[in-house]
Amino acid sequence: MAGPRRMIVGVSGASGFDYAVALLAMLKAEGIETHLVVSRSAITAMAHETELTYAEMKAMADHCHDNRDIAAPIASGSFRTMGMIVAPCSAKSLAEIALGIGGNLISRAADVVLKERRRLVVLFRETPLHLGHCQNMARLTEMGGIVMPPVPAFYPKPRTIADMVHYTAGRALDLFDIEVKMHGRWREGD
Repeated sequence: MAGPRRMIVGVSGASGFDYAVALLAMLKAEGIETHLVVSRSAITAMAHETELTYAEMKAMADHCHDNRDIAAPIASGSFRTMGMIVAPCSAKSLAEIALGIGGNLISRAADVVLKERRRLVVLFRETPLHLGHCQNMARLTEMGGIVMPPVPAFYPKPRTIADMVHYTAGRALDLFDIEVKMHGRWREGD
């Protein structure tokens, strides 16, 4: 029996805010309930990257939780979800998740997803990398998480940045067996 169609979307303070917006729109189109958590740093980054306001982003989600509220439903394993996507995921958030530091709701919800053996995908947005980043990515992978740097694919022949963002967001949802319509999937037999 399938569980509830709920997804946690964490947004931390790295460049790449548009990934979260695309994911929220795609999840809504698929009828999947979304639980949004946005860090303070993400709100700052958002102001530099988009005209969209935090209030407008919150309106895209079914539920929005304060990152300081570690008593929110998504902080409990008994609150069933399909899993969690952190997009974008900063180096700080990656480290907190990989080390099991649940000091805020993003890292606590990610920890719960991992301990409940649900799917966790982080769109890690940092470059270049130092050894600590690589170790945290390896640590998270060993714990069952999936590190998916949002590296653009060019074989779909994107025409705009929005095309690249949409393709990457769609590929992230593929990891949850949520197949959304997107241009440029690799065709069998070609």
